[in-house]
Amino acid sequence: MHSHKEGAGPACVCLTLLSHFSTMKLFTSLVFCSLVLGVSSVGWFEFMGQAYDGAKDMWRAYSDMREANYKNSDKYFHARGNYDAAKRGPGGVWAAEVISDFREAYPRVTDLLKHGDSGHGLADSMADQEANRWGRSGKDPKHFRPPGLPDKY
Repeated sequence: MHSHKEGAGPACVCLTLLSHFSTMKLFTSLVFCSLVLGVSSVGWFEFMGQAYDGAKDMWRAYSDMREANYKNSDKYFHARGNYDAAKRGPGGVWAAEVISDFREAYPRVTDLLKHGDSGHGLADSMADQEANRWGRSGKDPKHFRPPGLPDKY
């Protein structure tokens, strides 16, 4: 039985490969990466379903963050996306970790492509990763919820 530990490893290698592929190659790479990561606690199809649903949870949290555009809410949405994805199971945890690590490893690329330079540095990235880990661990994301954020979120 294999286990995935935080830090560099197969997920980072897979992430690097995934960032350069078409949608079909992306799906094929996800399948391959899930096998490399040693999916053993759940079946392969179940793991992939959890990963897909977890990725949707992460996207929903990101979209809500952009829509809310609320001061000091960034960490809450990081924690919430990871929390929701992790509730899906091992595949959701894996998807949340890969997406979170990519976003924090390549913020300049994603910021410039979509929203311009965020100007956030290493300290902000480290705080984001702490919120990501908090959510993935199953702790309540409301710990990071800023006062006054609309109930919709």
